[in-house]
Amino acid sequence: MFWLLYGEDAEFGDITSETVIPKSLEAHASVIAKEKCILAGSEYLAENLRDLGMSVEHLSDGSEIQSGTMVMRISGNAREILKVERTVLNILGRMSGIATETRKIVSLVHKVNPHVKIAATRKTLWGYLDKIAVKIGGGDTHRWNLGDMVMIKDNHIALVGLEEAIKKAKDVSFTKKIEVEVENEMDAIKAAQLGVDIILLDNMGQEDVCKLAKKLRKYGIMIEVSGGITPENIEDYAKCDVDVISMGYLTHSTRSINFSMEMMKKD
Repeated sequence: MFWLLYGEDAEFGDITSETVIPKSLEAHASVIAKEKCILAGSEYLAENLRDLGMSVEHLSDGSEIQSGTMVMRISGNAREILKVERTVLNILGRMSGIATETRKIVSLVHKVNPHVKIAATRKTLWGYLDKIAVKIGGGDTHRWNLGDMVMIKDNHIALVGLEEAIKKAKDVSFTKKIEVEVENEMDAIKAAQLGVDIILLDNMGQEDVCKLAKKLRKYGIMIEVSGGITPENIEDYAKCDVDVISMGYLTHSTRSINFSMEMMKKD
């Protein structure tokens, strides 16, 4: 995190602040939300800013924030605060944007089907932070990394074949679930018959997903759907008998929330 706070903007120092701000000047900084949102990132930032020697007061992640609300107050050396100003605002803005949109999507879907989980994908910028933001918004993180589970995707199948991939996957520890990504009914049924834990229906139309999900239910597996799902069509997919809808949209297309930082000298 130190690299993210300092390395993002100040790997070679902050020439402006080091030139015009006295070395020993102490300051307060107020971080203000410029629009309504679900706050995310405040707790993560506070922990790391304190490790850098700053004092921090903040509102809790997951709070519903109105425009004009002070979400964080940072106290410490003025130069050090200025070094991390933009990165702090970027992290809060991106994470709060993801959390806000996730909360909106989850609420939308649960009106149609309260049993469906809305999950992130690995289409992230700051992987860990992006997934934390999804979780704060009420979504599911899905895999944190490639070691979390066996997930057989199209390129694995292209290289060794579906049956061989599943056969080898079953040699992995019982602690790891096996998920297979499929793009057609034949592969979906075959994977189900071979006893995988989760089937991901990828890039299928809503009608095809609904029909296939009904056929797969008898195998007692979890059904995930992904690919081309947007806020405009997600309600249609939620009407299908699926367990998880994963959306790259949550982390690759969500708009950041606008925050600002206002500073003043300590008395």
